[in-house]
Amino acid sequence: MEESHETALTQMRKSVQKLGSSAEKCGDPTLMRFLIARSMDSEKAAKMFVEWQKWRAALVPEGFVPESDVPEELEARKIYLQGLSKNGYPVMIVKACKHFPPKDHLQFKKFVVHLLDKTIASSFKGREMGNEKLVGILDLQQITFKNVDARGLITGFQFLQSYYPERLSKCFILNMPRFFVSVWRMVSYFLDKATLEKIVIVSNEDERWEFIKEIGEEALPEEYGGRSNLIALQDVTLTPLED
Repeated sequence: MEESHETALTQMRKSVQKLGSSAEKCGDPTLMRFLIARSMDSEKAAKMFVEWQKWRAALVPEGFVPESDVPEELEARKIYLQGLSKNGYPVMIVKACKHFPPKDHLQFKKFVVHLLDKTIASSFKGREMGNEKLVGILDLQQITFKNVDARGLITGFQFLQSYYPERLSKCFILNMPRFFVSVWRMVSYFLDKATLEKIVIVSNEDERWEFIKEIGEEALPEEYGGRSNLIALQDVTLTPLED
């Protein structure tokens, strides 16, 4: 590790303590994500880290969201977990045509945590390193106005950028209909520059081939040009972590 990174990590840990918290349970790779998200500013990273700790304690007091807390969201079978991309990142697919704006917004927020936690955990090799990333695919095929949920999209992306810093490697948006362009323009207003730079709207054949090439045919379902089958999130069993 570079000396400048070690210095920033040491300063961040001290800043976290000054804010009345502790980073003892988190390794350097985890803290580095917060530092990178805040341009290596240790004080800003510490503030973001403590805000994450408080958010996590309030929304996920048990440390994880069990399936029993999000039954309605799981019932739709709209999220798929496809194994690892060529770069070793878990691939998560969202089929927007199976989503409808939720009546229970707290359950939806917990569902976002559940799917992100499970997606990230699917790449653990015995234990969490802290710097794992994920690839997202948002498929807008066959969506209608009834499926449009700008608030839900904003919640998902804001959770990623505020509470899962540097977890998103890339997000591909497929089959965007013309009527959705204005919706996406509004959603984009709430996303920071770093997040927007990781989002690719696949709109032509060349971009589709690049998308397939980057993900890899092994992880992609046949309908997207790959060789695998769709695997619903709740059908994926994670390997237990090492003690």
